[in-house]
Amino acid sequence: MSSLVLWVVLSPLIGSLLLGALYLSHIKITKIKERYFTMIAIFTPFVSFVFSLMLFLYMTVKNQTKISYIAFKWLKIGDFDVNIAFLADRLSIFMILFITFIGWMIHIYAVGYMKGDKGYGKFFAYFNLFLGMMLVLVLADNPVFMFFGWEGVGLCSYLLIGFYYKDADNVKAANKAFIANRIGDFGFVSGLSLLFLYIGKYGFDFLSLGSHIDKVPTLMLPLIAFLLFVGAMGKSAQIPLYVWLPDAMAGPTPVSALIHAATMVTAGVYMVSRFHFLYELTPNVGEFIAFIGAASSLFAALIAMKQRDIKKILAYSTISQLGYMFVAVGLGFYSAGLFHVFTHAFFKALLFMGAGAVILQLHHEQDIFKMGDMKNGSKTVYYTFLVATLAICGIFPFSGFFSKDEILLGAFESGHYALWAVELFTAGLTAYYMFRLFFTVFISKKSDKRVNRCEKLSKFVLYPLVVLAIGSATAGFVGIGENGFVQKWLSYLGENGYEVSFTTQMYLIVLNTAVVLTGIGTAYLKFVKTDAKNQGELRGVIYNKFYIDEIYDRVFIKNLQRLSLFISQNIDKRFIDGGVMAAAKYFYRFSELISVSQNGNVRTYAFYMLLGVSVFFTYLLYVAG
Repeated sequence: MSSLVLWVVLSPLIGSLLLGALYLSHIKITKIKERYFTMIAIFTPFVSFVFSLMLFLYMTVKNQTKISYIAFKWLKIGDFDVNIAFLADRLSIFMILFITFIGWMIHIYAVGYMKGDKGYGKFFAYFNLFLGMMLVLVLADNPVFMFFGWEGVGLCSYLLIGFYYKDADNVKAANKAFIANRIGDFGFVSGLSLLFLYIGKYGFDFLSLGSHIDKVPTLMLPLIAFLLFVGAMGKSAQIPLYVWLPDAMAGPTPVSALIHAATMVTAGVYMVSRFHFLYELTPNVGEFIAFIGAASSLFAALIAMKQRDIKKILAYSTISQLGYMFVAVGLGFYSAGLFHVFTHAFFKALLFMGAGAVILQLHHEQDIFKMGDMKNGSKTVYYTFLVATLAICGIFPFSGFFSKDEILLGAFESGHYALWAVELFTAGLTAYYMFRLFFTVFISKKSDKRVNRCEKLSKFVLYPLVVLAIGSATAGFVGIGENGFVQKWLSYLGENGYEVSFTTQMYLIVLNTAVVLTGIGTAYLKFVKTDAKNQGELRGVIYNKFYIDEIYDRVFIKNLQRLSLFISQNIDKRFIDGGVMAAAKYFYRFSELISVSQNGNVRTYAFYMLLGVSVFFTYLLYVAG
């Protein structure tokens, strides 16, 4: 059974290699039909999902807590060993179940979305690799191997965001994502290095780290915990490293769905949960994580209120929802945070895929104020998008209601009232901007520019929407209450507990629902009843995203460019190049001086010989004698 863990990862990786080989044959040797790429692209994530489900059932029936598999030894430095090894415990099994399933649905959707694209085979080679690297990240039994997957998803995001590399804006977006994540990764690597310094000799797998975390000096624990979270800031797009994620929408829409729902951005939440044994000892850092999550949640929701690009609205909503997750795990409510990761995977994948369907129908139009009345474009897209919107807003009985309210309840009952109030307000903003999007795109009958002829959608696009709509409507029921399945399954993480009366819980639920309905009602009055179109949409601080990109450009990028120019002109050219050139110049002059004696004249050489002999005999007569 342990070998199945390996094959969960190998399936999409092998698929990526096969797809890459076929694509090279396609462009170098002979044309290969799309259906051959399609079969491999869909089959490999399905295999991973089936094996993940088998592992879950096996662990459930046998009541096991973990399954380990060591493939081979990777590094051996003295007594320090790093293995290519996999750990399927309850946390990683929980993650791979929805990663593989959602990833499989998005692969099916991508078949219809990317049909006819010149880079069809290359796209799916990258896509399979993306899924495989995320599975490496989640199933790795040590942080070094985990970092391999961590960087792997970073590479794949770069390749897929810049997939249409002939467009300069796409390349810039890919570079932005890559650089922002490298900044975060510097913190992550620094934290791992400190862990290795103090407890590497005891073993560097997660189980050994958890057992020997007490060997780390107490004063160093907060620093290590903070540095690891810096990595999560980059990967999961939290303040201040969130700026890459909205621009990542430059890639094809299936890429956006995979990044936001099943790979990449959830890695930071998973990493904090994986290092729960560290964050349990550093509650102050945990509170810092929670406050960063709350700030990111509110900040992104405010920006989303004024965006016009349908995919960027959803991108900012992801930043906001990730903020909820970090509030939960920062306060030690790991099951609540991971439960929201789970439900979010369904409704966020559905939202992006629904947005992609609308974009396809409208010939790649993405401005919501150039859309309208799309309810009649496709009933399937309309109803499934409505389900996803209700789920992300937290309307009962859709999945987001259960997971989001559990986070709010945990924050309230643990006494973090400021965090609870911020997240409650953010819930109202979420309802407003999501129904602003929904009403403008699907209900409003007036817009600046209507594209009257809608493209017919492929069944590959439509069927996954229906499946994910069912998940978005029902997934929340697996985590109802303190004794829900998710809570029991992840209870070994040792999270903080709280007691709440039924009456208090009902009051909070009613209040949360009232705030959400207020947001929906406000959007209805503004974008349906009064038919607001572009008023105030093209100006203002919020529309311009608080000028954060411009501030970063002025403070960091421009100053780094000036510093680089100074180093290039003064240190590089004057000292390094100047020193080398000066040495070469003086050596050349010295060579010219010496070359006088090498003129090819025999009489000159005879004179030098006579002079040398004279000097030698003079030495013998007057000095040695």
